[in-house]
Amino acid sequence: MSQPSLSTLLEFALEVTYQAGKITLGYFQTGVGVERKADSSPVTIADKTAEQYLRAQIEKYWPDHGMIGEEFGQQPGKGEYVWTIDPIDGTKSFVQGVPIYANLIALTDGKRPLVGVANFPALNEIVYATLGGGCYWNGRRARVSTCAVMKDAVLLGSEIDLTKYGEAKMEGWDRLLKATYIHRTWGDAYGYALVATGRAEIMVDAIMQVWDCGPFQVIMEEAGGTFTDWRGVPTIYNHEAIATNGLLYDETLGLVQPLTQ
Repeated sequence: MSQPSLSTLLEFALEVTYQAGKITLGYFQTGVGVERKADSSPVTIADKTAEQYLRAQIEKYWPDHGMIGEEFGQQPGKGEYVWTIDPIDGTKSFVQGVPIYANLIALTDGKRPLVGVANFPALNEIVYATLGGGCYWNGRRARVSTCAVMKDAVLLGSEIDLTKYGEAKMEGWDRLLKATYIHRTWGDAYGYALVATGRAEIMVDAIMQVWDCGPFQVIMEEAGGTFTDWRGVPTIYNHEAIATNGLLYDETLGLVQPLTQ
């Protein structure tokens, strides 16, 4: 049996993330109850219901594919394809009624993402890409910014204080703060979407899970940017992330890399 095309897989990913977005919007700004997981991060019925929907659709249409999701863990497949699922990336924003949360899905071949979709249902924005097929924002081709001067750059992060992740990362973050122009915590998935669509230049996370960043390597690279760990390795598997517009990549890594070795 022939493998499905990336365009077919993208169509599936777009449809199911749109439907997952509708599920989460049904709970958004309704005072939904919040539980705390073992790591103190919040989870709601919206997270669980959306992930259950996404997993059911993958099992229905791609029964040989594996899955790994934030709420219900890993399910091995029969081949190399694995879907990463984050039903609500930015649950802290979601429970506060802040609209910059996302539904994330990506298809990987076990080595790198081939398809990535980041849906922001409360903002009516969606950013998506396929390997070799370009990156799109609400149907329009998306490109990173042309800013090539660090002192003019917009730097984003999910957190302000990185001390708990070690002195090296805190010092690297401080160097980036001093070198750049505007600093905002438009974090989680939305930060990467902003860099991919040319509205910011650098996005930094000291810690990431594979489902948090599944879509963003292919999205950033197809938009003309970079997505790496703090040492410059292009991967979604190393539990940390830096995205840039490409033009500022070397300088960004030069500010953080010596401190992380």
